[in-house]
Amino acid sequence: MIKSYTDHAANERTFLAWLRTGVAVIAFGFLIDRFDLFVITMSNALSVQPDHRAELESMSSKLGHGTGLWFILVEIILIVAATVRFVRTRALILDQEIHTAGFMMEFVLAVVLAALIVVASIPLLVSAL
Repeated sequence: MIKSYTDHAANERTFLAWLRTGVAVIAFGFLIDRFDLFVITMSNALSVQPDHRAELESMSSKLGHGTGLWFILVEIILIVAATVRFVRTRALILDQEIHTAGFMMEFVLAVVLAALIVVASIPLLVSAL
């Protein structure tokens, strides 16, 4: 029997949740990055007027390329940080001393994702005005 098995299992489940969230955010970044292809396809299918089509293409390219890339890069960094957190927590579980729990990683993730959402919303707000 593995000593502190439940703690190790909880640590692994938490790590896998971080990875799952990271992969989902990276996929969302790819979706944002390739949103312009969707807009162009829809404008071709609906026979949109040329001046409106140019406006749609301009808006979608502004939104997609930079924001999608930021989502992907930031989440790769957070996956690396989650891996470091997993290894550190494993070492702390194996250690016999009592340690205090930290919440800094979760706080940083919340702030970064909120900032990314705000940055992704700026082009939409500007184009709506």
